[in-house]
Formats: sequence, C-alpha cells, structure tokens
Amino acid sequence: MAKFTTLLALSVLAIQAVAFPQHQPLAGLTERELEDLLPRFKPVVPPPPPGPPKDTSVKLVNDKDHPYEPLRKGDIRGPCPGLNTLASHGYLPRNGVVTPAQIINAVQDGFGMDNELAILLAYSTMLTDGNVVTNLMSIGQKTPLTGPDPPAPAIVGGLNTHGTFEGDAGLTRADFFFGDNHSFNQTLFNEFVEFSNKFGGGVYNQTVAAEYRFFRIQQSTAENPTFTFVTPRFVTAYRESVFPFIFFVDGRKADGQLSMKDAFGFFNESRMPDGFHRADGSKTADLVGNASDAIFAAHPVQPGANAGKVNTYTPDPNSPTDDCGLYETFVNLMVKQYPNPQGVLRTNLNLNLGFFFQGFPGCTQLFPFGQ
Repeated sequence: MAKFTTLLALSVLAIQAVAFPQHQPLAGLTERELEDLLPRFKPVVPPPPPGPPKDTSVKLVNDKDHPYEPLRKGDIRGPCPGLNTLASHGYLPRNGVVTPAQIINAVQDGFGMDNELAILLAYSTMLTDGNVVTNLMSIGQKTPLTGPDPPAPAIVGGLNTHGTFEGDAGLTRADFFFGDNHSFNQTLFNEFVEFSNKFGGGVYNQTVAAEYRFFRIQQSTAENPTFTFVTPRFVTAYRESVFPFIFFVDGRKADGQLSMKDAFGFFNESRMPDGFHRADGSKTADLVGNASDAIFAAHPVQPGANAGKVNTYTPDPNSPTDDCGLYETFVNLMVKQYPNPQGVLRTNLNLNLGFFFQGFPGCTQLFPFGQ
C-alpha cells in the first residue's frame, strides 16, 4: 500500500506539472480522492444519450433514495439552480462533476424534463464548457477533476464560464461584469420577490416571468456596459425564465405558481421542498415552448449588446432567434474553440455534435470537422 501511495503521488505531481498549470494544485487530496481522479485522465468514447424513461408520470422525487445533503468540502455548484439541486439530492454526482448522460437522466428523473430538451441542455453545456475527451463537465467552476484540458483555445471552464451557456440578465445571478456570475444574489432575489408580489400575488408565474425578464434586460442595459444578449444566451434566457414555474412546482399541483419559500429553496439552498413530486414529463416540452414564446411576446426584444457603455444597447441583426439558428451558433462556437482537432478529440467532438443535433429535428445537420 505504501509503494502504491508513493507511485500515485508521483504520478499526480507529474500530471499536475504538465497538464494543470492553470488549476489550483492537487496537493492535499486524499488517497481515495486520487484513486478516483487518475482514471478520469483517460479518453472516453461518449455513449449515445439516454432515451426517455418508460415512466414519465408525476412521482415523489425528494425521497429516501435522494435526500438533501449539505455541501461537503470540494463540492462544486454553479449558476444553474436546477443542476445544483439535482446534485444536492444525489440525482447528479454530489461533487458536481458530471457526464451528459447523467444530466439527461437527472433532469428527466428529478424534474420530469422532456427527453429532447434534456439532450439540448446536456450537450449544449458539455460542448461549450466540458471536456469532450474525458466526457466530464463541472456544473460550476473550472476543476482538474474533469481531466487534462484539450489544446487552447478550448475553455473547459465549467458552467461558470461567461458567454457560453451562462449569460447576462440572470434571474438570481449577477452579470459577469460585476464580478460573480454564479453565486446566489440576495439583492436580485429580493427583486424577484418584489415582482412576484406585484404581478403574481406573491407567487412566480408566467405573468411575473414576462415582467421580470424584461426588467432584468432593462436593468443590465442601464448598469452593465458590457451587457450582451445574443444567441445562445438570447434563447436560453427565455427558457430560464420558464423553468422555475414548471420544474420547481410540485407535479401534483402543476399550476405554474411557484411560492417564494420554494423558490428560495431551489435558488439559494439547492434544495427540493419536503415531499416534492416531479412534473409530468409528457407535458413539459409543450409547456416550456409555449410559455417561452408568450414571455417573449409580452415585451419583444431583439438580440443585441451594449457598445462598451451603459444604455447603448444595439440590436444585432446577425444573431438568430430560431432553433436552427441556435444550432448553427453552437456549432460555430465549437469551431472557434477547436479550430483543428485531431485524433480522439475530433472523434469525440463529432459524436457529441451528432448527439446534440438530435434536439433539432427539421434543421440541417452540419459537419464542421468532417464526417
């Protein structure tokens, strides 16, 4: 055992020196943690995404097999309250380092998310913020637990990375310009509550979502000189506004009315209410799509950005707003991050892009790295 421990430590020191100059050191990890870490350095062929579960009905999900547990030292959480909550209840690995398949299964099993939407979520985040070689991604900050980075300009920065999956004008997270784009922001939550009281009678619903989404766009325009609201963020922001009153509301009620107590639990504590039941997975795709369209229609805003100063929001006519345009935007992001991929990196990029395309029926598939 002593010989193994010595070899393990030497291996980690060597890997640390070569592969992780930009990360915090791995010194201080336990032998058990190191044994878990080293296999993650190996390339992994990503498996096809899981399909929909056989049972999509309303079901108890805050159960004895998925109890809430407080964060342990080293556990990672990020800007997405849904993924944070699924990790804190064990639907995702509690340390916050996940695979696309785990995300798909978790959002389907824990929230009742439709399979197509689950695939979009899993592979949009994996491609932009994960390590496609090891098939691992952080739901928060960058971490060496996802393995050695592919060559720059790839980011592999986790969901905290600004301008990929995460973006400005979040519901309860501040804009990147202000220094912390991933932690719960009490001031913003207070505004969330204020709008829920004013427009929803004390609950967050579609009416509140339309007003609060527009308010956050206006607020960022007036306060953030680097405010950017183009695709993909433009599209994901409206879906982000919808998710709480569909997926954070108990499926037995499913009335689109989220209480402030439950909202605080999800957004700040990463915790489901006691006895929480998931939504009916057969209905959530239509609910998300219809509500997103309605929220946009209430206060139409075109994609755009501030021009380096506050209140200089300028529409961007080249930023698409349709699903096929969203797909093309993600593909173009991959080309920027991986201008000349080779070997297993190229193979895994092609596989992941193929899985991602499954979420865009009716669009034309692109092959930026060949077939």
